[in-house]
Amino acid sequence: MSVLTLKGPHWVTVRQHRRALWALPAAVAASLVITVALRVAATPKRTLEPNIWYDALRSALEGAGRGMLILPVLVAAYVAGPMLARETESGTYRLALTQSTTPRAWLTSKIVVAAVVSATCAALMIGIYRLGWAPVSGSYQLSWADRGTYEATGPVVVAYCLLGVGVGAVVGQWIRRTLPALLVAGTVTGLVLVVFGFLRWSVLTPVTITAPLTGHPELEVPRSAFMMESGLLKGTGERLPSWGCATPSDEFGACAPDLQVTGRYADYHPYAHYWLTQLIETATVLALAALALHTAFRVLRARRG
Repeated sequence: MSVLTLKGPHWVTVRQHRRALWALPAAVAASLVITVALRVAATPKRTLEPNIWYDALRSALEGAGRGMLILPVLVAAYVAGPMLARETESGTYRLALTQSTTPRAWLTSKIVVAAVVSATCAALMIGIYRLGWAPVSGSYQLSWADRGTYEATGPVVVAYCLLGVGVGAVVGQWIRRTLPALLVAGTVTGLVLVVFGFLRWSVLTPVTITAPLTGHPELEVPRSAFMMESGLLKGTGERLPSWGCATPSDEFGACAPDLQVTGRYADYHPYAHYWLTQLIETATVLALAALALHTAFRVLRARRG
């Protein structure tokens, strides 16, 4: 976003927060350089020696995944604290309103600048993460369904950044003190991330494989799938944990007759559920972001007319 092409409150907003706004593009550029360097170094070579760069790439991606989880929290905290609450707390916004700027234009400039910069940088970070993730995808803690990797490889993290902007816009006007607003907005956005992390794999029905009691349905789950749970099945369809028959009644592994166990099951999400889950979660989070932005303007109208 060029400062020269901006006018009015948007230009003022970019000028006020230019250091922070340049921090995200700088982080994107640094991430690209590091990722490309590690991927080139980690390219398999015809040698029996362990490739330390492959491990370095994995470690970097694990850290990057956690960083992508924190990004929406930082966006919410910055919008609520330094962008909005600090101006209200110091009275700077009154100066802006004397320059033929309406309260609505003042808030809109903050939201637009924060949304464009954070969403653009998040989208670029997704592409960079996927560039480095390609040769190590499926390895331990870097599967498509793992926390961090799931968010960093799809559009959902962009939606969370926009949610952070919306939450920050509400909290920054509601609390109007920099540090409390920063903490509350970051906490609320973080809680939403945690809640959706727990709920996302219960939206779609997992695929179930069943087998006789002597079988092993877990072995039939595709390697690319996300294993949910496995256990025992009773004749009534009731499920028991896998250790529910810890003491078999005979050497063939049959359970005690009173348990009425007839087989085993395994639930999993195939890779085909990845994009569908991403789209459902992204749409839901964007709806919450829109609701937060609507609330922000209602708060503005109630407090400043």
